[in-house]
Amino acid sequence: MPLEMREICEKCETALGHDDEACICSYECTFCVPCSVDMNQICPNCSGELVARPKRRADVATA
Repeated sequence: MPLEMREICEKCETALGHDDEACICSYECTFCVPCSVDMNQICPNCSGELVARPKRRADVATA
């Protein structure tokens, strides 16, 4: 099952393209890098660690 590539930061609502840097937790909560840094890399929803969201290659089909 592929990651849900959410398109906005859940805190500041900044637009996040699939190629943009973003951070996610294990529940796929998504935040921009500045908000993640402000939150000390801790998800405010589940208290999990926020890590760099992987990027998808443009030439790979998604299911």
